[in-house]
Amino acid sequence: MFTEYKPQRGYDEYFSGTDEPRSALRPLLSSLGQLGLEELNRNHAAAGMLLKRLGATFRLNGSGNRGVERILPFDPLPRLIGASEWQTLERGLVQRLEAIDLFLADIYGDQLILRDGILPREDLETSQGWRPQMEGFRPPLNKWCHISGLDLIRDGQGTWRVLEDNLRCPSGVAYFLENRRVMKRMFPSLFAGRTVQPIDDYPSHLLQTLRELAPWTERPTVVLLTPGVFNSAYFEHSYLAQQMGIQLVEGRDLVCQDDRVWMRSTGGLEPVDVIYRRIDDDFLDPAVFRSDSMLGVRGLMQAYRAGRVAIANAPGTGVADDKLIYAYVPEMIRYYLGEEPIIENVPTYLCARAEDRAYVLEHLGELVVKAVAEAGGYGMLIGPHASQEEISDFAEKIKANPRNYIAQPTLELSTVPSLSEGELFPCHVDLRPYVLRGKGAWVSPGGLTRVALRRGSLVVNSSQGGGCKDTWIVSEQGGGTAQQSQSSQQGAPC
Repeated sequence: MFTEYKPQRGYDEYFSGTDEPRSALRPLLSSLGQLGLEELNRNHAAAGMLLKRLGATFRLNGSGNRGVERILPFDPLPRLIGASEWQTLERGLVQRLEAIDLFLADIYGDQLILRDGILPREDLETSQGWRPQMEGFRPPLNKWCHISGLDLIRDGQGTWRVLEDNLRCPSGVAYFLENRRVMKRMFPSLFAGRTVQPIDDYPSHLLQTLRELAPWTERPTVVLLTPGVFNSAYFEHSYLAQQMGIQLVEGRDLVCQDDRVWMRSTGGLEPVDVIYRRIDDDFLDPAVFRSDSMLGVRGLMQAYRAGRVAIANAPGTGVADDKLIYAYVPEMIRYYLGEEPIIENVPTYLCARAEDRAYVLEHLGELVVKAVAEAGGYGMLIGPHASQEEISDFAEKIKANPRNYIAQPTLELSTVPSLSEGELFPCHVDLRPYVLRGKGAWVSPGGLTRVALRRGSLVVNSSQGGGCKDTWIVSEQGGGTAQQSQSSQQGAPC
C-alpha cells in the first residue's frame, strides 16, 4: 500500500528519514496492508456518508459560501502517539493553562505582571479580548478557563510546540468524538490487537467540570447557550447538550430576576446554575457589552457578579487568545509558577516592536504572518507561497497597524499519510487536545487532529479545505489483545 508513498522533508510520523516504518507503526501498517487501498477508499466513501447521516456538519459563513452546510472531511488513517510521550504533553498543557489562569486572575485583579514590566500595559489594553468590565471580579473556584483547546504542532525535528491558545469557545470536540465512532464502525480491523485509550467519556467529564462550578448547590442545573441554528458550530452545540443530557437554550429561553438566571419551560421558570456558553463575550449581556445583542440575556452579568450563576468560560478569557499575548505565555509560566515551559511556543516576532517589525518587513517572503485576533486561517500570509503583490499588500497592513500582526518562521509541520485524490500522500497536521478544569484538571487522551488535505498546504482549518483524523494514544509495549479490542467494539469506550 505504501510503495509509492514518499515522505516529504521534515518529520513524517509513519516513516523515518530512511523511509523505514517507525517501529510503533509496524502493526498498524500491517493491518492497513491487509485492508488494501481499494477497500480503504471504499470504506472512506462510506464513512463520509455515515457522517452526513449523523449530521456531523459545519456551516460555512464566509463570502460566497454563506449558509452552506458541509461534513468535515474525514481521513481514515489514524495518527498514533505513544502513552509516555502523551504524559509529557499532558503535563505541559496543564502547566500552561495554570499559568494562563493565574494571568487572567492577575490582570483583572492586582495587575502585578504589568507593574513588574513583564507585559506592557499597552499590549494588554489594546487586545480585542480585553474586557475592563471584568476588573475586580472573582469567578467560581477562582478559575477563568474551564474548557480549553490548545493547538499543538510537531516541527521538522519532531519537537512538539504550542501554536495557539483557544480559551473563549473552543470548538471541534464533537468531530473528535465522532471520528472515533466512525473509525470503530467502518475500520474495526485496525483496532485488533492493540489498546487505544478511550475518549467517549469526554461528555461525562465535561458535565462534571461544569457542575463543579456551582458549589452553592448539590444538584446544579446546567444549560448550553447557543447563538442558534445558523451558527457554524451548531451541530456541536446540540451534540454536546444531548450527550450530557442538558438543555440546549438560546438567549430568549432565559430570563434574569432577583439576581438569578431562570429558564422558561412548560412548567414555568426553572433556576439555572451553570451556563456553558458558546457565544462570544460581546453578545452575552446587552446591558454590559453590546447593547444591540439579541443573542444574550439582559441581567446575566449582574447575576454572575452576585455569585448566583457560573459561566464557562468566564468572560474576558479571550484576551489570552490574542496571538500577541500568546508570545508572553512562556514568561507567564516562569513568573507565576517559577518553572520552565514543558512545551515551548513557536518562535514569534511581534510587529509592535520596532526591531521585530523591521526584521519581519525585510523577510516577509520567508515568514508566516498572522492577524492577532483572526481565526480559521483568515488574515494570514504564508510568505513562501504568496505572490509579490500579496507580500506588498501585507507589508502596508503591518506598517498601518503593527499591533495587529505577529510573524513566525515557516515551519515544516509534521506529516501523516492521508487519502488525497484516492492515493496516500503526506499531509501536514496539527493537534487540538481538550483540557477541562474544574476542581481538578483532565486532559482528553489525544484530541482533534486537523489535516491539510490540499497537497502541499500548511493550512489545516476546515474553512480553508482542511479535514480531520482520529488520534490514538497507544501503549508503547504493543499492548492489548484481540479480545480487548473486540470488547471495546461491543461497548467499552474507545
